[in-house]
Amino acid sequence: MIITLIVAWIIFVILWKLVKTTIKTAVTFAAIVVLLYFGFGITPQDVLHKISEITQNFSQTPVRN
Repeated sequence: MIITLIVAWIIFVILWKLVKTTIKTAVTFAAIVVLLYFGFGITPQDVLHKISEITQNFSQTPVRN
């Protein structure tokens, strides 16, 4: 019974840290997008379009052995 509680507590702590990190990342990303929009007039669609262009460039880059 005690081992079960210890394992449950460890899992809870790990999940709690994961949730906190996810929330911090989401807030940081939102702040960056808002700053880009109000500071430079760059819309979220522009950011997503540029990200998709970058990922397409990486997928088309040949791998050297």
